[in-house]
Amino acid sequence: MACWSFCCPMHNKRLHRTNFRCHLLCKQTHKSRHQNLLGEPGVNCQESSVHFFYMDESGCTGANLEDANQPIFVLGGISVADQKWNNTQTAFSNIISSYFAGNIPENFELHSLQLLSPNGEGPFAGHDIEKRLQLVREVLSLLDELGHDAFFYAIEKEVLNGRECDYDFAFDYKTPYLCAFDYLVTYINWHVKKNLGHTARGLIVLDEKENLHADIERIVHSRRFEGAVAHRVKWVVEFSYPVDSRKNPMIQISDLVALCLRRFLEIDKGYRDSWPEVVKKFYAECYKTIDSRIRRKNIVERTGKKSKNLNDFMSEIQCKPRTRWKSHYGVQ
Repeated sequence: MACWSFCCPMHNKRLHRTNFRCHLLCKQTHKSRHQNLLGEPGVNCQESSVHFFYMDESGCTGANLEDANQPIFVLGGISVADQKWNNTQTAFSNIISSYFAGNIPENFELHSLQLLSPNGEGPFAGHDIEKRLQLVREVLSLLDELGHDAFFYAIEKEVLNGRECDYDFAFDYKTPYLCAFDYLVTYINWHVKKNLGHTARGLIVLDEKENLHADIERIVHSRRFEGAVAHRVKWVVEFSYPVDSRKNPMIQISDLVALCLRRFLEIDKGYRDSWPEVVKKFYAECYKTIDSRIRRKNIVERTGKKSKNLNDFMSEIQCKPRTRWKSHYGVQ
């Protein structure tokens, strides 16, 4: 069952995950228009591979950079090749079914905050903490077992608040979500081109944020259609929102990934010193699982006018753990 859709401009109809290649075929058929809009060569749908990049955020406080309860912002998630989608959905469903002994609550959705609250909330209210932590481990293990990549960009808000950047942004760069989203477009475009083959294309699916919708569209338009053709995004061909995140396991997994990343970074940066050592080690283990599925840790640099200012700025505000974090937390 499809979990997201977008409009195919050639066929004037809603397309779903299973017939996305129809959209690529449209672009190949209308090759000249395709090249003018995206600045990329035509795609042969018979040979192309589609990779879905699912995003969710944790620690979002808009442009408020002084919220002591959420000092770090993370935007990230997982990527899933088209041919692996059904297997991942089945594996995720089996893990959830096993956890609830075959009696999954009606309209169940995996909310990481409910799952990882001290006493459990929602469908996890009152559940044993060890049982819930094991569920986290099993869900995150799907990344390695099924060969999915992870990706994220994290910002320590206090650092962002103290930095300025001389660059022509298409958005308010003091809003962490927008800053991270713009960077991840760069990262995903690089990743598809460098690691997934010349016929591969990426599609970004993100949980809709109504208050940021216009800004996200502005970023997408700027990165795809403005500036020198050589600097435009070419390997990410669509951006979409899920129709219903409750039916989209990839968004739910991405939600869990983002929360685990944020909590570990808050621990490592000294914001959670009062937490028990066993909790700190658990999140370090989660971070290790996710970190092992990330292709590049340092910034993917942009080119073009004032790009050095931008690249230096993105490196400065990127939140990363200490150098020897694995040995520090005993998760070698």
